[in-house]
Amino acid sequence: MLRLGVNIDHVATIRNARGGLHPDPLRAARQAIAAGADGITAHLREDRRHIRDADLAAIKAGITAPLNMEMAATEEMLRIALATRPNACCLVPEKRTEVTTEGGLDVAGQESHLHGFVATLRAAGIRVSLFVDPDPAQLAASAQVGADIVELHTGAYAEGRAGELQRLIAGAAQAHALGLEVHAGHGLTYDNVSDVAAIPQVMELNIGHFIIGEAVFTGLDAVVRRFRALMDAARG
Repeated sequence: MLRLGVNIDHVATIRNARGGLHPDPLRAARQAIAAGADGITAHLREDRRHIRDADLAAIKAGITAPLNMEMAATEEMLRIALATRPNACCLVPEKRTEVTTEGGLDVAGQESHLHGFVATLRAAGIRVSLFVDPDPAQLAASAQVGADIVELHTGAYAEGRAGELQRLIAGAAQAHALGLEVHAGHGLTYDNVSDVAAIPQVMELNIGHFIIGEAVFTGLDAVVRRFRALMDAARG
């Protein structure tokens, strides 16, 4: 079955806009799981613009589903990951000036750094995912550094760029052939999720911003259930 990971970062964004305790990311994580999410994703950024250290610890302790920690490949985040022990860590590029992640990680250009970083996480029993564009060189480098998973960046596809679905299809096939588990995410909505969900090698979709935004109108439970139905239909 194609898994759904729900990113709850932007529940924390709303909370942080005013301060205080509400809305609570842990409550959102639990509700998403109850509605059919198979896991929870949380991105601990260097500037703590949404998820905070205390959120990460509370979510890890407060849910039974797998926790996927998105993070930059820095020594600070490595220490936190080793202390938190999420089910998986997804390494992403990170710039303070970006509004959201702008592209995939340059694995091919950082092989020497990432090889040791990935090995340290895996030695601690943490699965390692690399957020990459569906580029043949980046996928080959991801296998070379020892990653368990690649998460294909679907942002260009979500923007409607020509040929991007075919790039995702080819990238998923290549990654699978290299022995990597294939995930996908970024910018997915009700309108564009089905074609990505239908790619047979993709085992998990991670969706966040649209889910939290749409939940304002119809509720988190309803949004998660609709994504689950769309994904299941695409695989059916």
